[in-house]
Amino acid sequence: MALWAMADVWTAGPQLALRWARALGTTAAPGPKAVLPFEALPQCPGNRWVRLLHIWKERGFEDLHLRMQRAFQELGPIFRYDVGGRHIVYVTLPEDVERLKQVDGYQPHRTVMEPWLAHRQHRGHKCGVFLLNGPEWRLDRLRLNPDVLSPQAVHKYVPLVDRVAREFCQVLKSKVLQNARGSLTLDIQPSIFHYTIEASNLALFGERLGLLGHSPSPASLNFIHALEAMFKSTVQLMFMPRGLSRWTSPKVWKEHFEAWDSIFQYANNSIQKIYQELALGRPRHYSGIVAELLLHADMTLDAIRASSIDLTAGSVDTTAYPLLMTLFELARNPDVQQALRQESLLAEPTVSENPQKATTELPLLRAALKETLRLYPVGIFVERKVSSDLVLQNYHIPAGTLVHVQLYCLGRNPAVFTRPERYHPQRWLNRGSGTRMPYLAFGFGPRQCLGRRLAETEMLLLLHHVLKNFQVETLTQEDVKMIYRFILMPSTLPLLTFRAIS
Repeated sequence: MALWAMADVWTAGPQLALRWARALGTTAAPGPKAVLPFEALPQCPGNRWVRLLHIWKERGFEDLHLRMQRAFQELGPIFRYDVGGRHIVYVTLPEDVERLKQVDGYQPHRTVMEPWLAHRQHRGHKCGVFLLNGPEWRLDRLRLNPDVLSPQAVHKYVPLVDRVAREFCQVLKSKVLQNARGSLTLDIQPSIFHYTIEASNLALFGERLGLLGHSPSPASLNFIHALEAMFKSTVQLMFMPRGLSRWTSPKVWKEHFEAWDSIFQYANNSIQKIYQELALGRPRHYSGIVAELLLHADMTLDAIRASSIDLTAGSVDTTAYPLLMTLFELARNPDVQQALRQESLLAEPTVSENPQKATTELPLLRAALKETLRLYPVGIFVERKVSSDLVLQNYHIPAGTLVHVQLYCLGRNPAVFTRPERYHPQRWLNRGSGTRMPYLAFGFGPRQCLGRRLAETEMLLLLHHVLKNFQVETLTQEDVKMIYRFILMPSTLPLLTFRAIS
Protein backbone atom coordinates (compact mmCIF):
# COMPACT_ATOMS: atom_id res chain seq x y z
CA MET A 1 0.00 0.00 0.00
CA ALA A 2 2.89 2.36 0.69
CA LEU A 3 4.14 1.82 -2.85
CA TRP A 4 0.73 2.47 -4.38
CA ALA A 5 0.35 5.63 -2.40
CA MET A 6 3.79 6.82 -3.39
CA ALA A 7 2.75 6.64 -7.04
CA ASP A 8 1.51 10.17 -6.45
CA VAL A 9 4.81 11.56 -5.18
CA TRP A 10 6.89 13.31 -7.82
CA THR A 11 10.14 11.82 -9.04
CA ALA A 12 13.10 12.62 -6.81
CA GLY A 13 16.69 12.67 -7.92
CA PRO A 14 18.89 9.70 -6.97
CA GLN A 15 20.46 11.48 -4.02
CA LEU A 16 21.06 9.74 -0.74
CA ALA A 17 19.99 12.92 1.01
CA LEU A 18 21.62 12.26 4.36
CA ARG A 19 21.42 15.99 4.89
CA TRP A 20 17.89 17.20 4.72
CA ALA A 21 17.00 20.29 2.73
CA ARG A 22 15.53 21.52 5.98
CA ALA A 23 15.32 19.66 9.23
CA LEU A 24 11.84 18.55 10.17
CA GLY A 25 12.67 18.85 13.83
CA THR A 26 11.55 16.70 16.71
CA THR A 27 8.30 18.63 16.77
CA ALA A 28 6.54 20.73 14.20
CA ALA A 29 6.18 24.48 14.49
CA PRO A 30 3.42 25.51 16.89
CA GLY A 31 0.10 25.56 15.10
CA PRO A 32 -3.16 27.26 15.92
CA LYS A 33 -4.88 26.18 19.09
CA ALA A 34 -7.94 24.93 17.25
CA VAL A 35 -7.45 21.43 15.85
CA LEU A 36 -7.49 21.50 12.07
CA PRO A 37 -9.79 19.15 10.14
CA PHE A 38 -8.48 16.07 8.35
CA GLU A 39 -9.23 17.71 5.01
CA ALA A 40 -6.68 20.45 5.79
CA LEU A 41 -3.74 18.00 5.77
CA PRO A 42 -1.10 18.69 3.09
CA GLN A 43 -1.57 16.36 0.13
CA CYS A 44 0.75 14.94 -2.51
CA PRO A 45 0.24 16.62 -5.90
CA GLY A 46 0.18 14.99 -9.32
CA ASN A 47 -1.73 12.35 -11.22
CA ARG A 48 -1.50 9.05 -9.38
CA TRP A 49 -2.48 6.97 -12.41
CA VAL A 50 0.27 8.36 -14.65
CA ARG A 51 2.85 7.74 -11.95
CA LEU A 52 1.34 4.35 -11.17
CA LEU A 53 1.75 3.36 -14.82
CA HIS A 54 5.38 4.47 -14.76
CA ILE A 55 6.10 2.45 -11.62
CA TRP A 56 4.36 -0.60 -13.02
CA LYS A 57 6.44 -0.41 -16.21
CA GLU A 58 9.60 -0.22 -14.13
CA ARG A 59 8.45 -3.38 -12.27
CA GLY A 60 9.41 -1.97 -8.91
CA PHE A 61 10.03 1.10 -6.84
CA GLU A 62 13.64 0.82 -5.73
CA ASP A 63 14.03 4.42 -4.56
CA LEU A 64 10.83 4.56 -2.49
CA HIS A 65 12.75 5.50 0.67
CA LEU A 66 14.36 8.48 -1.07
CA ARG A 67 11.08 9.63 -2.60
CA MET A 68 9.44 9.54 0.80
CA GLN A 69 12.28 11.61 2.24
CA ARG A 70 11.79 14.17 -0.52
CA ALA A 71 8.04 14.27 0.17
CA PHE A 72 8.59 15.05 3.85
CA GLN A 73 11.08 17.78 2.94
CA GLU A 74 8.55 19.44 0.65
CA LEU A 75 5.29 18.87 2.54
CA GLY A 76 6.42 18.92 6.18
CA PRO A 77 6.21 16.32 8.99
CA ILE A 78 2.76 15.03 8.04
CA PHE A 79 0.86 14.62 4.79
CA ARG A 80 -1.97 12.55 3.37
CA TYR A 81 -2.87 10.64 0.27
CA ASP A 82 -6.32 9.35 -0.67
CA VAL A 83 -6.58 6.14 -2.67
CA GLY A 84 -9.80 4.36 -3.52
CA GLY A 85 -11.67 6.07 -0.69
CA ARG A 86 -8.96 5.15 1.83
CA HIS A 87 -7.10 7.93 3.62
CA ILE A 88 -3.40 7.29 4.26
CA VAL A 89 -1.41 9.58 6.54
CA TYR A 90 2.39 9.68 6.60
CA VAL A 91 4.34 10.77 9.69
CA THR A 92 7.96 10.59 10.79
CA LEU A 93 8.35 12.37 14.14
CA PRO A 94 8.85 10.68 17.55
CA GLU A 95 5.97 12.57 19.14
CA ASP A 96 3.56 11.12 16.58
CA VAL A 97 4.88 7.63 17.24
CA GLU A 98 4.16 8.12 20.94
CA ARG A 99 0.59 9.18 20.19
CA LEU A 100 0.10 6.10 18.00
CA LYS A 101 1.34 3.90 20.82
CA GLN A 102 -1.19 5.46 23.17
CA VAL A 103 -4.11 4.41 20.95
CA ASP A 104 -2.66 1.07 19.83
CA GLY A 105 -5.14 -1.13 21.69
CA TYR A 106 -5.04 -4.90 22.20
CA GLN A 107 -5.65 -5.82 18.58
CA PRO A 108 -3.64 -3.40 16.39
CA HIS A 109 -4.84 -3.57 12.80
CA ARG A 110 -2.44 -3.91 9.90
CA THR A 111 -3.32 -3.91 6.21
CA VAL A 112 -3.04 -7.35 4.67
CA MET A 113 -0.37 -8.03 2.05
CA GLU A 114 -2.69 -8.85 -0.85
CA PRO A 115 -0.29 -10.98 -2.95
CA TRP A 116 0.49 -13.15 0.07
CA LEU A 117 -3.17 -13.47 1.03
CA ALA A 118 -4.06 -14.41 -2.55
CA HIS A 119 -1.64 -17.32 -2.40
CA ARG A 120 -3.07 -18.59 0.89
CA GLN A 121 -6.64 -18.32 -0.38
CA HIS A 122 -5.94 -19.93 -3.73
CA ARG A 123 -4.03 -22.84 -2.18
CA GLY A 124 -6.45 -23.27 0.72
CA HIS A 125 -3.79 -22.55 3.38
CA LYS A 126 -4.51 -21.05 6.77
CA CYS A 127 -3.03 -17.59 7.37
CA GLY A 128 -0.34 -17.07 9.98
CA VAL A 129 -0.23 -14.14 12.37
CA PHE A 130 1.43 -11.86 9.82
CA LEU A 131 -1.73 -11.93 7.69
CA LEU A 132 -4.32 -11.98 10.47
CA ASN A 133 -6.18 -9.21 12.29
CA GLY A 134 -8.71 -9.01 15.08
CA PRO A 135 -9.50 -11.70 17.70
CA GLU A 136 -8.02 -14.52 15.60
CA TRP A 137 -4.69 -12.68 15.39
CA ARG A 138 -4.67 -11.95 19.12
CA LEU A 139 -5.47 -15.54 20.08
CA ASP A 140 -2.71 -17.01 17.92
CA ARG A 141 -0.22 -14.32 18.91
CA LEU A 142 -0.78 -14.90 22.65
CA ARG A 143 -0.19 -18.61 22.13
CA LEU A 144 2.99 -18.03 20.10
CA ASN A 145 4.67 -15.42 22.31
CA PRO A 146 5.74 -17.77 25.15
CA ASP A 147 7.69 -20.08 22.80
CA VAL A 148 9.06 -17.44 20.41
CA LEU A 149 9.38 -14.03 22.01
CA SER A 150 9.54 -14.49 25.78
CA PRO A 151 12.82 -14.32 27.76
CA GLN A 152 12.31 -17.98 28.69
CA ALA A 153 12.14 -18.96 25.02
CA VAL A 154 15.24 -16.91 24.18
CA HIS A 155 17.10 -18.62 27.03
CA LYS A 156 16.34 -21.99 25.42
CA TYR A 157 17.34 -21.29 21.82
CA VAL A 158 20.37 -19.05 22.42
CA PRO A 159 22.74 -22.06 22.81
CA LEU A 160 21.54 -23.44 19.46
CA VAL A 161 22.23 -20.16 17.67
CA ASP A 162 25.57 -19.81 19.46
CA ARG A 163 26.64 -23.21 18.17
CA VAL A 164 26.01 -22.13 14.58
CA ALA A 165 27.72 -18.75 15.05
CA ARG A 166 30.83 -20.40 16.46
CA GLU A 167 30.93 -22.90 13.60
CA PHE A 168 30.56 -20.08 11.06
CA CYS A 169 33.69 -18.43 12.45
CA GLN A 170 35.59 -21.72 12.57
CA VAL A 171 34.86 -22.40 8.89
CA LEU A 172 35.76 -18.83 7.92
CA LYS A 173 38.97 -18.95 9.93
CA SER A 174 40.07 -22.19 8.28
CA LYS A 175 39.67 -20.50 4.89
CA VAL A 176 41.55 -17.42 6.05
CA LEU A 177 44.46 -19.43 7.43
CA GLN A 178 44.83 -21.36 4.18
CA ASN A 179 46.16 -18.15 2.64
CA ALA A 180 49.78 -17.21 3.22
CA ARG A 181 48.72 -13.65 3.97
CA GLY A 182 46.51 -14.73 6.86
CA SER A 183 43.59 -12.87 5.30
CA LEU A 184 40.75 -13.50 2.90
CA THR A 185 38.92 -11.01 0.67
CA LEU A 186 35.51 -12.10 -0.51
CA ASP A 187 31.86 -11.35 -1.12
CA ILE A 188 30.59 -12.44 2.28
CA GLN A 189 26.90 -12.17 1.37
CA PRO A 190 26.30 -15.84 0.41
CA SER A 191 27.97 -17.02 3.62
CA ILE A 192 25.85 -14.67 5.75
CA PHE A 193 22.67 -15.92 4.08
CA HIS A 194 23.71 -19.51 4.76
CA TYR A 195 24.34 -18.63 8.39
CA THR A 196 20.93 -17.02 8.90
CA ILE A 197 19.14 -20.00 7.33
CA GLU A 198 21.21 -22.48 9.33
CA ALA A 199 20.70 -20.66 12.63
CA SER A 200 16.99 -20.01 12.08
CA ASN A 201 16.34 -23.57 10.98
CA LEU A 202 18.03 -24.96 14.07
CA ALA A 203 16.15 -22.60 16.41
CA LEU A 204 12.80 -23.19 14.70
CA PHE A 205 12.95 -26.85 13.71
CA GLY A 206 15.87 -28.23 15.73
CA GLU A 207 17.65 -29.46 12.61
CA ARG A 208 21.04 -28.72 11.06
CA LEU A 209 21.22 -28.30 7.28
CA GLY A 210 24.97 -28.33 6.72
CA LEU A 211 24.94 -24.97 4.93
CA LEU A 212 28.23 -23.85 6.43
CA GLY A 213 30.14 -26.57 4.62
CA HIS A 214 31.44 -26.48 1.07
CA SER A 215 28.35 -27.88 -0.66
CA PRO A 216 24.98 -26.50 0.49
CA SER A 217 22.07 -28.79 -0.30
CA PRO A 218 19.99 -28.07 -3.45
CA ALA A 219 16.88 -27.72 -1.24
CA SER A 220 18.51 -24.94 0.76
CA LEU A 221 19.67 -23.10 -2.34
CA ASN A 222 16.18 -23.39 -3.83
CA PHE A 223 14.78 -21.91 -0.62
CA ILE A 224 17.07 -18.87 -0.90
CA HIS A 225 16.07 -18.35 -4.53
CA ALA A 226 12.39 -18.73 -3.63
CA LEU A 227 12.70 -16.01 -0.98
CA GLU A 228 14.34 -13.65 -3.47
CA ALA A 229 11.63 -14.31 -6.04
CA MET A 230 8.86 -13.91 -3.47
CA PHE A 231 10.08 -10.51 -2.24
CA LYS A 232 10.72 -9.23 -5.76
CA SER A 233 7.30 -10.28 -7.07
CA THR A 234 5.59 -8.89 -3.96
CA VAL A 235 6.71 -5.37 -4.84
CA GLN A 236 5.61 -5.79 -8.45
CA LEU A 237 2.10 -6.89 -7.39
CA MET A 238 1.50 -4.36 -4.61
CA PHE A 239 0.73 -1.51 -6.97
CA MET A 240 -2.58 -2.62 -8.41
CA PRO A 241 -5.77 -4.30 -7.17
CA ARG A 242 -5.66 -8.06 -7.51
CA GLY A 243 -8.44 -8.14 -10.10
CA LEU A 244 -6.47 -5.82 -12.40
CA SER A 245 -2.97 -7.20 -11.92
CA ARG A 246 -4.09 -10.75 -12.73
CA TRP A 247 -4.61 -9.47 -16.30
CA THR A 248 -1.64 -7.11 -16.52
CA SER A 249 0.95 -9.30 -14.73
CA PRO A 250 0.06 -13.00 -15.10
CA LYS A 251 3.73 -14.02 -15.32
CA VAL A 252 4.56 -12.21 -12.08
CA TRP A 253 1.63 -13.89 -10.31
CA LYS A 254 2.89 -17.27 -11.54
CA GLU A 255 6.38 -16.53 -10.21
CA HIS A 256 4.93 -15.33 -6.90
CA PHE A 257 2.84 -18.45 -6.37
CA GLU A 258 5.69 -20.77 -7.35
CA ALA A 259 8.02 -19.00 -4.91
CA TRP A 260 5.54 -19.35 -2.05
CA ASP A 261 4.93 -22.99 -2.96
CA SER A 262 8.66 -23.66 -2.59
CA ILE A 263 8.75 -21.86 0.76
CA PHE A 264 5.76 -23.86 1.99
CA GLN A 265 7.30 -27.12 0.84
CA TYR A 266 10.57 -26.30 2.61
CA ALA A 267 8.84 -25.55 5.91
CA ASN A 268 6.32 -28.40 5.60
CA ASN A 269 9.08 -30.96 5.20
CA SER A 270 10.70 -29.78 8.43
CA ILE A 271 7.42 -29.71 10.36
CA GLN A 272 6.44 -33.19 9.15
CA LYS A 273 9.71 -34.67 10.42
CA ILE A 274 9.24 -33.05 13.83
CA TYR A 275 5.64 -34.25 14.04
CA GLN A 276 6.62 -37.83 13.31
CA GLU A 277 9.50 -37.85 15.78
CA LEU A 278 7.33 -36.39 18.55
CA ALA A 279 4.65 -38.98 17.85
CA LEU A 280 7.26 -41.68 18.44
CA GLY A 281 8.46 -40.27 21.76
CA ARG A 282 8.91 -37.05 23.75
CA PRO A 283 12.38 -35.49 23.30
CA ARG A 284 14.66 -35.42 26.33
CA HIS A 285 16.12 -32.02 25.43
CA TYR A 286 14.90 -28.74 23.96
CA SER A 287 14.58 -29.26 20.21
CA GLY A 288 13.36 -25.95 18.83
CA ILE A 289 10.43 -23.58 18.77
CA VAL A 290 8.11 -25.63 16.57
CA ALA A 291 8.57 -28.76 18.69
CA GLU A 292 7.61 -26.75 21.78
CA LEU A 293 4.46 -25.49 20.06
CA LEU A 294 3.50 -29.01 19.04
CA LEU A 295 4.15 -30.39 22.53
CA HIS A 296 2.04 -27.70 24.20
CA ALA A 297 -0.85 -28.49 21.83
CA ASP A 298 -2.43 -25.04 22.37
CA MET A 299 -2.75 -24.50 18.61
CA THR A 300 -3.94 -26.65 15.74
CA LEU A 301 -1.34 -28.18 13.46
CA ASP A 302 -2.51 -25.91 10.63
CA ALA A 303 -2.12 -22.81 12.80
CA ILE A 304 1.38 -23.87 13.89
CA ARG A 305 2.34 -24.58 10.29
CA ALA A 306 1.01 -21.22 9.07
CA SER A 307 2.90 -19.12 11.60
CA SER A 308 6.02 -21.28 11.30
CA ILE A 309 6.07 -20.48 7.59
CA ASP A 310 5.73 -16.77 8.40
CA LEU A 311 8.73 -17.06 10.72
CA THR A 312 10.71 -19.11 8.20
CA ALA A 313 10.13 -16.64 5.36
CA GLY A 314 10.84 -13.65 7.58
CA SER A 315 13.96 -14.91 9.32
CA VAL A 316 16.52 -14.82 6.51
CA ASP A 317 16.78 -11.60 4.47
CA THR A 318 15.62 -9.45 7.39
CA THR A 319 18.54 -10.74 9.47
CA ALA A 320 21.17 -11.15 6.75
CA TYR A 321 21.06 -7.59 5.41
CA PRO A 322 21.51 -5.86 8.79
CA LEU A 323 24.46 -8.20 9.45
CA LEU A 324 26.01 -7.29 6.11
CA MET A 325 25.55 -3.57 6.66
CA THR A 326 26.98 -3.81 10.18
CA LEU A 327 30.08 -5.58 8.90
CA PHE A 328 30.49 -2.91 6.22
CA GLU A 329 30.10 -0.04 8.69
CA LEU A 330 32.58 -1.63 11.10
CA ALA A 331 35.04 -2.13 8.24
CA ARG A 332 34.97 1.57 7.34
CA ASN A 333 34.87 2.68 11.00
CA PRO A 334 37.88 0.85 12.50
CA ASP A 335 37.76 2.79 15.78
CA VAL A 336 34.19 1.63 16.39
CA GLN A 337 35.19 -1.89 15.43
CA GLN A 338 38.07 -1.89 17.91
CA ALA A 339 35.84 -0.69 20.75
CA LEU A 340 33.39 -3.49 20.01
CA ARG A 341 36.22 -6.02 19.83
CA GLN A 342 37.49 -5.03 23.26
CA GLU A 343 33.99 -5.47 24.66
CA SER A 344 33.65 -8.92 23.07
CA LEU A 345 37.05 -10.09 24.29
CA LEU A 346 36.24 -9.00 27.84
CA ALA A 347 32.86 -10.71 27.71
CA GLU A 348 34.03 -13.94 26.09
CA PRO A 349 34.78 -15.94 29.28
CA THR A 350 31.27 -15.23 30.55
CA VAL A 351 29.55 -15.76 27.19
CA SER A 352 31.49 -18.94 26.51
CA GLU A 353 30.32 -20.42 29.80
CA ASN A 354 26.77 -19.14 29.42
CA PRO A 355 25.77 -17.92 25.91
CA GLN A 356 22.58 -16.41 27.33
CA LYS A 357 24.75 -13.74 28.99
CA ALA A 358 25.52 -12.25 25.55
CA THR A 359 22.34 -10.19 25.71
CA THR A 360 23.53 -8.42 28.89
CA GLU A 361 27.34 -8.49 28.53
CA LEU A 362 27.54 -6.79 25.11
CA PRO A 363 25.72 -3.44 25.44
CA LEU A 364 27.87 -1.62 22.87
CA LEU A 365 27.35 -4.37 20.30
CA ARG A 366 23.60 -4.21 20.89
CA ALA A 367 23.85 -0.46 20.36
CA ALA A 368 25.73 -1.06 17.09
CA LEU A 369 22.84 -3.17 15.81
CA LYS A 370 20.43 -0.38 16.71
CA GLU A 371 22.66 2.06 14.85
CA THR A 372 22.69 -0.14 11.76
CA LEU A 373 18.91 -0.46 11.79
CA ARG A 374 18.57 3.29 12.28
CA LEU A 375 20.44 3.93 9.05
CA TYR A 376 19.25 0.87 7.16
CA PRO A 377 15.83 -0.23 8.44
CA VAL A 378 14.86 -3.49 6.76
CA GLY A 379 11.22 -2.47 6.79
CA ILE A 380 11.08 1.22 5.91
CA PHE A 381 7.74 1.89 7.58
CA VAL A 382 5.53 0.76 10.45
CA GLU A 383 1.81 1.04 9.85
CA ARG A 384 -1.30 1.21 11.98
CA LYS A 385 -4.98 1.52 11.23
CA VAL A 386 -5.95 3.70 14.18
CA SER A 387 -8.84 2.39 16.28
CA SER A 388 -9.94 5.76 17.67
CA ASP A 389 -9.80 9.44 16.77
CA LEU A 390 -6.56 11.23 17.60
CA VAL A 391 -4.64 14.41 16.85
CA LEU A 392 -1.30 14.35 15.00
CA GLN A 393 0.56 17.63 14.36
CA ASN A 394 -2.62 19.52 15.24
CA TYR A 395 -4.68 17.69 12.59
CA HIS A 396 -7.70 15.55 13.41
CA ILE A 397 -7.12 11.92 12.35
CA PRO A 398 -10.40 9.95 12.35
CA ALA A 399 -10.67 6.34 13.52
CA GLY A 400 -10.03 3.85 10.74
CA THR A 401 -7.32 5.94 9.06
CA LEU A 402 -4.19 4.13 7.94
CA VAL A 403 -1.04 5.80 9.31
CA HIS A 404 2.49 5.03 8.13
CA VAL A 405 5.54 5.90 10.27
CA GLN A 406 8.47 6.27 7.86
CA LEU A 407 11.53 4.80 9.59
CA TYR A 408 14.15 5.66 6.99
CA CYS A 409 13.25 9.35 7.24
CA LEU A 410 13.00 9.21 11.03
CA GLY A 411 16.45 7.65 11.41
CA ARG A 412 18.10 10.33 9.28
CA ASN A 413 16.43 13.38 10.76
CA PRO A 414 19.24 15.59 12.20
CA ALA A 415 16.86 17.09 14.78
CA VAL A 416 16.26 13.61 16.22
CA PHE A 417 19.74 12.11 15.75
CA THR A 418 22.77 14.39 15.97
CA ARG A 419 24.91 14.01 12.85
CA PRO A 420 22.69 11.25 11.46
CA GLU A 421 25.14 10.40 8.67
CA ARG A 422 27.68 9.26 11.29
CA TYR A 423 27.81 5.63 12.40
CA HIS A 424 27.98 6.17 16.15
CA PRO A 425 26.67 3.28 18.33
CA GLN A 426 27.61 5.12 21.52
CA ARG A 427 24.68 7.51 20.96
CA TRP A 428 22.34 4.73 22.16
CA LEU A 429 24.20 4.40 25.47
CA ASN A 430 24.49 8.08 26.37
CA ARG A 431 22.33 8.94 29.35
CA GLY A 432 20.75 12.25 30.20
CA SER A 433 20.81 13.45 26.58
CA GLY A 434 17.20 14.59 26.52
CA THR A 435 14.29 12.62 25.16
CA ARG A 436 14.69 8.93 24.51
CA MET A 437 15.66 8.15 20.91
CA PRO A 438 13.04 6.13 19.04
CA TYR A 439 13.93 2.55 18.08
CA LEU A 440 11.23 1.06 15.89
CA ALA A 441 13.08 -1.37 13.64
CA PHE A 442 10.89 -4.25 14.87
CA GLY A 443 7.71 -2.24 15.26
CA PHE A 444 6.07 -1.47 18.59
CA GLY A 445 3.36 -2.62 20.96
CA PRO A 446 1.51 -5.95 20.81
CA ARG A 447 2.16 -6.18 17.07
CA GLN A 448 5.94 -5.86 17.20
CA CYS A 449 7.83 -8.43 15.12
CA LEU A 450 7.25 -11.95 16.44
CA GLY A 451 10.76 -13.03 15.39
CA ARG A 452 12.47 -10.01 16.92
CA ARG A 453 14.37 -11.84 19.67
CA LEU A 454 15.51 -14.61 17.35
CA ALA A 455 16.81 -12.08 14.82
CA GLU A 456 18.59 -10.05 17.51
CA THR A 457 20.15 -13.21 18.94
CA GLU A 458 21.44 -14.36 15.55
CA MET A 459 22.98 -10.97 14.78
CA LEU A 460 24.46 -10.42 18.23
CA LEU A 461 26.16 -13.81 18.53
CA LEU A 462 27.57 -13.88 15.01
CA LEU A 463 29.09 -10.41 15.33
CA HIS A 464 30.46 -11.26 18.78
CA HIS A 465 32.36 -14.27 17.42
CA VAL A 466 33.49 -12.47 14.24
CA LEU A 467 34.92 -9.56 16.24
CA LYS A 468 36.91 -11.91 18.48
CA ASN A 469 38.48 -13.69 15.55
CA PHE A 470 38.84 -11.21 12.70
CA GLN A 471 39.74 -7.69 11.74
CA VAL A 472 37.22 -6.68 9.07
CA GLU A 473 38.49 -4.22 6.44
CA THR A 474 37.41 -2.55 3.22
CA LEU A 475 38.82 -0.06 0.74
CA THR A 476 35.40 1.49 0.18
CA GLN A 477 34.51 4.59 2.14
CA GLU A 478 31.57 5.71 0.00
CA ASP A 479 28.00 5.05 1.07
CA VAL A 480 26.37 1.92 -0.27
CA LYS A 481 23.36 2.50 -2.51
CA MET A 482 20.25 1.06 -0.87
CA ILE A 483 17.25 -0.15 -2.87
CA TYR A 484 13.73 -1.07 -1.82
CA ARG A 485 12.42 -4.49 -2.85
CA PHE A 486 9.77 -4.90 -0.18
CA ILE A 487 12.70 -4.78 2.25
CA LEU A 488 15.59 -2.31 2.15
CA MET A 489 18.79 -3.91 0.88
CA PRO A 490 22.15 -2.91 -0.62
CA SER A 491 22.21 -2.89 -4.42
CA THR A 492 25.77 -4.18 -4.23
CA LEU A 493 28.13 -4.66 -1.31
CA PRO A 494 31.88 -3.98 -1.44
CA LEU A 495 34.32 -6.82 -0.93
CA LEU A 496 35.33 -7.28 2.70
CA THR A 497 38.70 -8.53 3.93
CA PHE A 498 38.80 -10.76 7.01
CA ARG A 499 42.19 -10.82 8.72
CA ALA A 500 42.76 -13.41 11.43
CA ILE A 501 43.52 -12.12 14.92
CA SER A 502 46.02 -14.12 16.95
